[in-house]
Amino acid sequence: MPVGVKIFSGRATSILATKIAENYGIPLGNVIVTDFSDGEFQPSFEETVRGNDVLIIQSTMPPSDNLFELLLMIDAAKRASARKIIAAIPYFGFARQDRKDKPRVAIGAKLVANMLMAAGVDRIMTMDLHADQIQGFFEVPVDHLYASTIFFEEMKKFNTGNLIMAAPDAGGTKRANSYAKKLDVGLAICHKSRKKANEIAEMTVIGDVFGKDVILVDDMCDTAGTLTKAADLFIEKGALSVRAFCTHAVLSGPAYERIEKSKITELIVTDTIPLKQKSSKIRVLTVSDLFSEVIRNMANNESISSHFII
Repeated sequence: MPVGVKIFSGRATSILATKIAENYGIPLGNVIVTDFSDGEFQPSFEETVRGNDVLIIQSTMPPSDNLFELLLMIDAAKRASARKIIAAIPYFGFARQDRKDKPRVAIGAKLVANMLMAAGVDRIMTMDLHADQIQGFFEVPVDHLYASTIFFEEMKKFNTGNLIMAAPDAGGTKRANSYAKKLDVGLAICHKSRKKANEIAEMTVIGDVFGKDVILVDDMCDTAGTLTKAADLFIEKGALSVRAFCTHAVLSGPAYERIEKSKITELIVTDTIPLKQKSSKIRVLTVSDLFSEVIRNMANNESISSHFII
């Protein structure tokens, strides 16, 4: 008998999970989360998962309850005799803690990987990790998807002959250069220095953006300090417009206010993280089609390599 696939969702990503299940062609599985008065919670599957491939969708952005809810759901599925448990984590939280960048700090991404494996996960599906090497933290298969499969078609609409790709910092150069090669356009880089996290001390532009339509690309937008400062700097250097493509709309602290006040034309993000509020400058593209197609290929043991563009 063919193995059935059941898709469930944690509370943090329920809207995206509903779209993924609809695109896949099955209803989203029934999960109830019981909240206790002290803040403790307990998820429970309200339908059988015995012998099924269980896919649990949950982004693990703060608060850490989102991560722990995912861990509890994995454990529950394992104890309910699921055949295989796949954690689809559109936004993998704690990914910025991928190494010891100073003494006496944790490697949070590795710790999260260890916890997921200890809970009983058989496979990980995620998108645009902050650091590619996090895939190596797991002893189970990791399907690392890229938003480039969605962004690339959108970027082509803005390529009217004077487009230039840009990286907000040196770390994003590889990603921006990949887009630049596929679109056959030039590349500019912002060089920034920080005195502490989330605070930029100074920024300069490497490359000529005068008379150009600039597209900034990054894996996430957190406080939007780098993004808005880069956009304003490009405009000062003579750029005609600045758009930004960021996979994960973390958008914490003063992010929305900064985006509204900046000279950025548009910020285009995906729905791996639901927006906290609406903004006239922010547009959301869904990753539900991509995830549902990859899940279908995975269930049918078909290749998914075509989704690894950048």
